[in-house]
Amino acid sequence: MAVALIRRITSNSVVNPNSLPSSLLSRRGIASRLFVGGLSFYTTEKTLAEAFSQYGQVIQTKIVHDRVTDRSKGFGFVTYASEDEADKALTEMNGKQVHGRVIFVDYAKPEAGFRREMPIARGPPAA
Repeated sequence: MAVALIRRITSNSVVNPNSLPSSLLSRRGIASRLFVGGLSFYTTEKTLAEAFSQYGQVIQTKIVHDRVTDRSKGFGFVTYASEDEADKALTEMNGKQVHGRVIFVDYAKPEAGFRREMPIARGPPAA
């Protein structure tokens, strides 16, 4: 199954992230994720993928939006199929202009290990 999935990934330039299992995206050595900052508010995930796809196989793009206003926060992530492609994109795209804004690119840090559950109310703090 994994071999067929990797063949399908390499046949397309931009892959639908919903067709990939999350375990494939998070395994080390299979995919590399880059942080992209300084994005224009008009940059979409599609245009971000187009800008970065010239340096390798883009698996997923994600632009972070504000929950209340649904407006872009000006940064996002690009996931590549290999670490070599991510390295090349980092060196080539860092400091370039996308939609009239100079962007900066770095390796994405792993997500913080906090729980996304509702916090437990414990009452007022002890004095």
